[in-house]
Amino acid sequence: MSDPVADEVRPDGAAFDALEHAIDEVLDRLAWLHERAALAEEKGEDLQNLLHRFTGAEVDPAQMIARLRKLEVENADLLSRLEQGRATVDRLLAKIKFLEGQQ
Repeated sequence: MSDPVADEVRPDGAAFDALEHAIDEVLDRLAWLHERAALAEEKGEDLQNLLHRFTGAEVDPAQMIARLRKLEVENADLLSRLEQGRATVDRLLAKIKFLEGQQ
């Protein structure tokens, strides 16, 4: 007579093959991710060295980005002010021309 517990524990051949295939795929994917991570780390080091070469000093990239964003906001504000100044000058010139035309 067969043992029902032993029959449940023994894997089906097809199920075992499917599991083995799934594990192989996971291991392949893991190896691919490991390779990508190594390439990303290498690229990060290259970028850090490039940044150091251009700045000539140890500059934290996060600080550089924060400063860049602050300067971009300041630049947008200055451009807006410049445009307002141009509009004001245009209005003043129009008034001067009008007054000169009345004389």
